[in-house]
Amino acid sequence: MRPIIRATKIRGFAAPLLLMAFVSLAQAGDSGAPESMPADAELEAKGVLIGRITFERQNVFDISNPAENKFLYRLANRWHFITRESVILAQLLFRRGDSYSRRILEESERLLRANDYIYDANITPVRYQDGRVDILVRTRDVWTIAPEISFSRTGGENKTRFALSEQNLLGRGTTIQISREKNVDRVTTRLTFFDNNLFKSRTSLFANLSNSSDGNTRQLRVQRPFFALNSRWAGGGSLLNDNFERRFYELGNTVAVYRQKADRRVFFGGWSMGLQNGWVRRWTAGLVYDVNRFAPLAESTLAELIPEDRRLIYPFIGFELLEDRFQTSANRDQMERTEDFYLGMRVTASLGFASRKFDADREALIYSLGASKGFGSMEKKAALLTSTMSGRVEGSTAENTLLNLSARYYSRQSKHWLFFAATYGSWGKNLDLDSFLELGGDNGLRGYPLRYQTGDARLLFSIEERYFTDWYPFRLFRVGFAAFADVGRTWGDNPAAGAPLGWLRNVGLGLRIVPTRASGREIYHLDLAFPLDGDPSIDSVQILLQTKTNF
Repeated sequence: MRPIIRATKIRGFAAPLLLMAFVSLAQAGDSGAPESMPADAELEAKGVLIGRITFERQNVFDISNPAENKFLYRLANRWHFITRESVILAQLLFRRGDSYSRRILEESERLLRANDYIYDANITPVRYQDGRVDILVRTRDVWTIAPEISFSRTGGENKTRFALSEQNLLGRGTTIQISREKNVDRVTTRLTFFDNNLFKSRTSLFANLSNSSDGNTRQLRVQRPFFALNSRWAGGGSLLNDNFERRFYELGNTVAVYRQKADRRVFFGGWSMGLQNGWVRRWTAGLVYDVNRFAPLAESTLAELIPEDRRLIYPFIGFELLEDRFQTSANRDQMERTEDFYLGMRVTASLGFASRKFDADREALIYSLGASKGFGSMEKKAALLTSTMSGRVEGSTAENTLLNLSARYYSRQSKHWLFFAATYGSWGKNLDLDSFLELGGDNGLRGYPLRYQTGDARLLFSIEERYFTDWYPFRLFRVGFAAFADVGRTWGDNPAAGAPLGWLRNVGLGLRIVPTRASGREIYHLDLAFPLDGDPSIDSVQILLQTKTNF
């Protein structure tokens, strides 16, 4: 029996309504409506897979914001090569089909934010359906090609710099820079190339060629680092050739000059089982070739200050223990920018053995130790502690032993106010003559000339009251202020035989200008520092104009 098919004529508006109903039913049956987004823990417990990964790449200026929809800002966007999706994708630690993990998303954010050409990065789940979750990766670029003309003054000495750089060449994440810099030591012309993800891989390449008025530098580094907590292997090598003049200072004045020729080569490989129960254990092994030669110059006034040559060639093995504990915050060391802080326990150790059998000039154990730990919450009060120790053991004698301790404390008082305190201490024993410790305007004691005191021990205390304003001139700069006080001293063996001056103190006020549309993390500092101690020859006011990477 053949089926009976009856044709029915549908009149008027009933036809399109029925058609829409059929289409809606077909779509619903095909994919279903998006489900509400479960919490991260639920997504992970269900073993949900990552579905579609989409990108929202914001240009330097947000033209949808009327305050930024200006002719010059539109022109800047038009001339800017926005970071390519493929460059961002290459740095993500997840792919379509992987199991969803909030930790992996957050670690990918940190990797993206570490790039100087990206101002901020945020990765979020946006759609959950049929056991899959879609991910949105948001990034905001900064302007990366720029001429630079800068003048800075620190410790009573001037520095000028002229540079042209591109830190995101054609949106590919590559840095090329040419610069010329003049400071108290030398005039240097430098050409630099850097790519942290060469050919969209995990391999980084850094090359630097520098010619100076007193020498030159040749540097090359190629490596695949432990780029993530779950990285299983690393490897690479570096070459460094330096030829330049070194100086001894006392009360900010040169008392001896010598030439140092350094040749250092390092090759290493590393392996790890990845992240296990919140901890990472990594092993490295390699070979170091470290040769330093020293020679007096005709104008040197104290020939006995010339260091002895060193030829250290040794294999080494290293270990690292790392806890997975990070926090994000803002208005701590930067302004209105996501800052990543590591608060976990980290322990490092390395041991090498130099021998005449390896063509070294001595038998020595070369070691380094390190530990760091954070406490508290970066949103309220937190302390970050770090310690390192390194040196050599030659026979029964400890040589070039150096212990460093540092502590940084942050206390948020309100939206705009932050109290900051820091302590830095270094203690040496039988230091090599090119390793003695200096203290002055260029390393924390802001009211004094650079390299004002020298010794084999150093201690510095600094406190700051930081104020982060809402002022945003031309939507190009953030502005802040600081009131500070520093107390420090050196003591112990001084190879220049200078008289100890005891504790040195200064107070001061500072202006901070933070570019928000340019690459890098530079903060422009203008400080007025007033020394309260020291010898009569120093100025009663020190003016410091410099750039730093923190507030």
